[in-house]
Amino acid sequence: MKQLAITAVAIVSAFIASTSIGQTPAPAPAKPARLSGPLQQKLVPGMADYTDKVLFGQVWPGEGLSPRDRSLVVISVLIATNKPAQLQGHLGRALTNGVTPQEASGVLTHLAFYAGWPSAVSALEVYDQVYTARKVDFSVLQATPAAMSAERARVDGVQPLLADLQSIAPEFVKLSKEVVFDDLWRRGDLRVRDRSLVTIAALAAMGDADLLEPYLRRGIESGLKREEIAHALTHLAFYAGWGKSTKALTEVSRVLGAAPTR
Repeated sequence: MKQLAITAVAIVSAFIASTSIGQTPAPAPAKPARLSGPLQQKLVPGMADYTDKVLFGQVWPGEGLSPRDRSLVVISVLIATNKPAQLQGHLGRALTNGVTPQEASGVLTHLAFYAGWPSAVSALEVYDQVYTARKVDFSVLQATPAAMSAERARVDGVQPLLADLQSIAPEFVKLSKEVVFDDLWRRGDLRVRDRSLVTIAALAAMGDADLLEPYLRRGIESGLKREEIAHALTHLAFYAGWGKSTKALTEVSRVLGAAPTR
C-alpha cells in the first residue's frame, strides 16, 4: 500500500508539472524601445511624445518623399549647422535608407563649400566611426568619380549674381566659377538632383533662403518635384526650426508659384 501511495503522489506531481498550473508564467513581451530615448522621457515628456508620435511616427514614414531623400535632408542640415553629436545616428540611418557611402561623402564635400570647412571637418570623426562600424571599404571612396557634362551640372541664375561681384571680389568670382560651378557641381559622386536637394536643405537650415532661387530652379530641371521640395522643407522644420522652414517655403512659393489646387 505504501508503494502504491508513493506511485500515486509521483503521478500527480508529474501531471501538475506538465500543466500550466505548475509552470512559471511566461514573461510579458517587452515594449518596443521609444525613439525619443530615456532622457527625453524623463526630463521633457511632452517633447518625447512629439518625437515618438509626430517626428518618427508621422513625418519620417510620410508619403511624398522617400526615406533616402529624408536622410539626405537631415544629414545636410546637421552638417550645415555643425551638430556632429546628432549626425552619428542619422548618418547610420542614411546608409540604411539607401544613401551610399560615396554619396554620403559627396554630401560632406559639397557642404564644405556651402556651409564652410569647419562644419565639414567637424563631421569627419563621425563619418569615420559610422563607416568603420558599417565595415565600409574605404578604398572605394578613393576612386575619382566621373565628371558630368557642364550642361548637365550648370546652375543658371548664379552667373548674374557673380557678375555683380566682379568689380569688388574678382578672386571670389573666379573661384566660384572654376571650383564650385565648373568642378564641384560636375562631380559624379552625387546626381545633380541630389546635389540640388542637399544645397536647398543646407541653405534653408542656415537661414539663407534669399539665395535659394537658382538652386530651386536647378532642382526642378534635374528631376526634383515641387512637392518633394515642400516635403523636404517640412521635414527640415524639425531639425532646423520652424522659422527657417517658413522662410524657405515662402521663397519656394515666390520662385515656383503656389501648388496647383486639387
